[in-house]
Amino acid sequence: MEPIMNSNDSKITANEEQNGSAAGTDTSTSCTEENVSRVLDIATKAGRILLENGAEISRVEETMVRIAAHYGVRHDNFFVLANGIFTTGWDRNNEWPGSFAKVLHIPMRATRLDRIAAVNQLSRSIIDGKYTLDEAESRLAEIRESSPKSKWLQLAGAFLGSACFSVLFGGSLYDAVGSAVTGFFVWLFMLYVYQPYLSKITGNITGSVLATMICIVLHKLGIGNTLGQMIIGAVVLLIPGVAFTNGVRDIADGDYISGVVRLLDAMLGFLCIAVGVGVTFLILRYLFGGVI
Repeated sequence: MEPIMNSNDSKITANEEQNGSAAGTDTSTSCTEENVSRVLDIATKAGRILLENGAEISRVEETMVRIAAHYGVRHDNFFVLANGIFTTGWDRNNEWPGSFAKVLHIPMRATRLDRIAAVNQLSRSIIDGKYTLDEAESRLAEIRESSPKSKWLQLAGAFLGSACFSVLFGGSLYDAVGSAVTGFFVWLFMLYVYQPYLSKITGNITGSVLATMICIVLHKLGIGNTLGQMIIGAVVLLIPGVAFTNGVRDIADGDYISGVVRLLDAMLGFLCIAVGVGVTFLILRYLFGGVI
C-alpha cells in the first residue's frame, strides 16, 4: 500500500477553508515547526484511537488526512498497517523547511465502536472549523480515556445476545435459556479473567471450554433441548466478527498486508474456539464414555 495521493486536494482544501470561515471560528495555524509538528501529532493520535479500537485502514487514513489538511499540512504522508502508523510531513505550501516523523506500534485490542464514532464526529467538527488545535487535542484525550459501558450492562447484553443467537441458529426457547445463562458466566470470565490476565489464544480456548462445560451441565440438568444450539449461542460472544469483516474490507480496499493480518488474527480466534469445544468433548468422553 502506498501513501495516499489525492487528485482532488485543491478542491478539498478550498471547501474546508470555506467551511471554517462559514463556521465563524478561526482554526488556521501558522506554518511554524511547532505548529506543523503538533498538527501531525494530533492527526496521529486520532488515527491511533481509531486503529486500536478496530477501525478499518481506509477510515484511519482518511480521518488523518482530513485533520492534517484542514490545519494546512500536506496530507500525502500517512502509512497505516494493522498494528502500526507511520507519519511524516511538512506544511502544504513548503513555507516551513523542517520535517516531522513518528512511528507508533499499536497492538490489536478489543473493538470499541463508541470511540470510533466519537473520533469520526470530531473529525467532521474539525472540518467545519469548530475546534482549535488545543480543543481537538483535549477532546482526543477525553475519547481515549472514556470508560466502556458498565459491567452490568455488558453482562445483560451477553445474556440477551446469547439467547438470541441460539434461537437464530435454530435453537428452541429452552436452548435460549441455557445459552443465556452460559453467556452470562462466559462474559464474567471475559471481564475478570480473560481481558486482564490472558492472551488472546489462551483466553479463547479457556472461554470456549468454560462455555461448553456449562452448557453440558445445564443440558444434563434438563435445561435446553439441543446441546449444539446452546453451545453455539454461548461461544458467539468469543467470535472476532468485526476483525474478520474489517480484514475483508481492507483487502477489498487494496490494503492487502493489513487485510491478511486481520484475517489471520480472526481465523486464529475461530481455531482456538473450535479447539476449546472439541477438546472438552474429547476429555469428557474419555472420562465418562459414551455420547454426551
